[in-house]
Amino acid sequence: MSPTQPHLDSAIDALVQFFEQLQRADVARLKDFYAAETFFKDPFNEVQGVAAMERIFAHMFEALDQPHFIVTGRVAQGQECFLVWDFRFRFKRFDRVTWQTVRGTSHLRFDDAGQVVFHRDYWDAAEELYEKLPGVGALMRWLKRQANR
Repeated sequence: MSPTQPHLDSAIDALVQFFEQLQRADVARLKDFYAAETFFKDPFNEVQGVAAMERIFAHMFEALDQPHFIVTGRVAQGQECFLVWDFRFRFKRFDRVTWQTVRGTSHLRFDDAGQVVFHRDYWDAAEELYEKLPGVGALMRWLKRQANR
């Protein structure tokens, strides 16, 4: 694969800035960065289309308090990019005081126009999320200890 094109580097820069500054009102702007029929997958969702992505991100703002992404690294080559990120938030329904952090990566593929056509997030839902929930967290930590015996 060849290095990324300069226009793709600027598309990645704009996307990173968008996610790092993402607010509830910005969800409708996903279509500025994603192709209409983009594919999106994370540990909880697998959808086709930017409209479906908008619903997922809108729900994020309903379920979480002050969610935000901090991109800590990137690797780009050709039409593909991996972003390394921390996702910070507080739960609205459980512990509304403690900040939580989920660490993960996003694999992105861009079309020739610089829009994302493929977005897959990789993160460990058990360790990064379930272990932090009251009740469920204790069970998940116990299961982890049992599996490591």
